[in-house]
Amino acid sequence: MAGIKDVAELAGVSVATVSRALSGNGKVSAAAKERVQAAAESLGYVVSYNASSLASGRSRNIGLVVPTVGRWFFSTVLQGATSALIDAGYDLTLYNTGGEQRHRDSVFSELLLRKRLDGVITVTLKLEPEEIEQLASVGKPVVAIGGYIPQIDTIWVDDFNIAALATEHLIGLGHREVSFLGGTEEFEVDFKLGSAREDGFEFAMDQAEVPIRRDWLLTADFSTAGAYQKVRNVLASPCRRPTGIVCASDEMAFGAILAARDLGLRVPEDVSVIGIDGHELGELLGLTTIAQDPGGQGAAAVGKLLTLLGETDPASGPDPTAGFFPTEFTSRSSTGAPPRT
Repeated sequence: MAGIKDVAELAGVSVATVSRALSGNGKVSAAAKERVQAAAESLGYVVSYNASSLASGRSRNIGLVVPTVGRWFFSTVLQGATSALIDAGYDLTLYNTGGEQRHRDSVFSELLLRKRLDGVITVTLKLEPEEIEQLASVGKPVVAIGGYIPQIDTIWVDDFNIAALATEHLIGLGHREVSFLGGTEEFEVDFKLGSAREDGFEFAMDQAEVPIRRDWLLTADFSTAGAYQKVRNVLASPCRRPTGIVCASDEMAFGAILAARDLGLRVPEDVSVIGIDGHELGELLGLTTIAQDPGGQGAAAVGKLLTLLGETDPASGPDPTAGFFPTEFTSRSSTGAPPRT
């Protein structure tokens, strides 16, 4: 089996240059790096990251902490982060707290402090001061996704204005009977996403001087099934029913569309539905939405972390933590003018 000395001899460089070129630690000219990579490939040599870690103090391993992997947003963030880490030659260690405090305490007090990680990415977890101190004490850079955290580089979207924009879209189409479907209290633990989006809805309604019916402020568990029953109950009312529904997530919007169709209502002729997220199934169901690109957020978090680790030049591109992460309004067939009375 070929060793690092064989690669150095074939490439015509020193062993130290081979180590720097293949590990990514230290400066190597582009020409030398190309010769080393070609020599390693021809000899079938694969760098030993255990040896590289001993020499550099780096493990080339990033920890990603999520409250669950069973929901679309988190799995899509994970996919984007994993792809970016593979491209950079890094491994990923996933920590799923399962939404349980004892698991979270164990992750931050023990697992993340082990020296096998170079940095940490957290997703929708509002870090407590003691958790930040624990990570800072061992010099691990941290990038957060999902909401503003003082002292931490954060990638987050403007939930308030996203919801306001979604509401303004329905109002602009002529809707005055508008319902909002947000999250239940269990989703208010960290960054209060549901409340922020409900606040944006109420702001847009107030600005347009459109009355808000409190019995049309609905809550569900951000799932399609949970939203289905809540929306069905409102749309089945023998009295007034909303002509438009703003949903705090695309998955809940799917439930709203299914509920309307099961009641024999047409979307959007009888009721319009708009979501927030950019779920890939939205195109299939014709859902108007505001896409927040969670996969892109995961990749951007990796890019920022690599910059903090000195792997990339800070001037090589825009800083994804310098402002809100960009979102995109996507108009489809689920929204239209309200029915004539």
